Amino acid sequence: MEKILNLITAAPAMATDDYVGFTFFVGCMAMMAASAFFFLSMNSFDNKWRTSILVSGLITFIAAVHYWYMRDYWATNATSPTFFRYVDWVLTVPLMCVEFYLILKAAGATKAMMWRLIFLSVVMLVTGYFGEAVFTTGSGPALWGLISGIAYFVIVYDIWMGGAAKLAASAGGAVQSAHKTLCKFVLIGWAIYPIGYMAGTEGWYSGIFGGLPMDVIYNIGDAINKIGFGLVVYNLAVNSK
Repeated sequence: MEKILNLITAAPAMATDDYVGFTFFVGCMAMMAASAFFFLSMNSFDNKWRTSILVSGLITFIAAVHYWYMRDYWATNATSPTFFRYVDWVLTVPLMCVEFYLILKAAGATKAMMWRLIFLSVVMLVTGYFGEAVFTTGSGPALWGLISGIAYFVIVYDIWMGGAAKLAASAGGAVQSAHKTLCKFVLIGWAIYPIGYMAGTEGWYSGIFGGLPMDVIYNIGDAINKIGFGLVVYNLAVNSK
């Protein structure tokens, strides 16, 4: 019993001037609220959109759980929870790619397209982790960051000009509009992650942003991208009633 009680510990106190920890806390609460909203709204739509809304809720819920843990990690160690952040991304970013398949499924999207996007997203994340946490000296961060960036731009090409874009154009209407908005999130919103990567890894690029903590960049980017993705899908479901 004593061992069990020792595992149940209160969350470490957060200093009032700890703005990095504050972004972890706010990000957690915002994404948990978004999850509740998406899950509770599922039954308002027909089966065509329920899976998309469910995935939106899963994305923000997974992120919220990780953010709660990362907030505690930061409060305890005052260091970036890089490993746990990438665990979060490896689970949530492929799900964000799945959203493209789900909204374009009626227009003829194939599982091959979905798995291609998932594969590219995993390559982007794994190589990014190598550069940020494993091969952190010499040219390591730049090399692995380059590979990660190539995978990212292939995703951008696929959804903006590749098969996904053609399917969205054939669907037209609300589906095409939602697809374009999600594409903007990937092109503009996801670009915040390379900025955080450069700000947090050693090399000529680490001084560009004046020492701005990468966790702040990542936390803001996560909240905007993950909640925003879900709201776009939710709006599509509403407009398609």
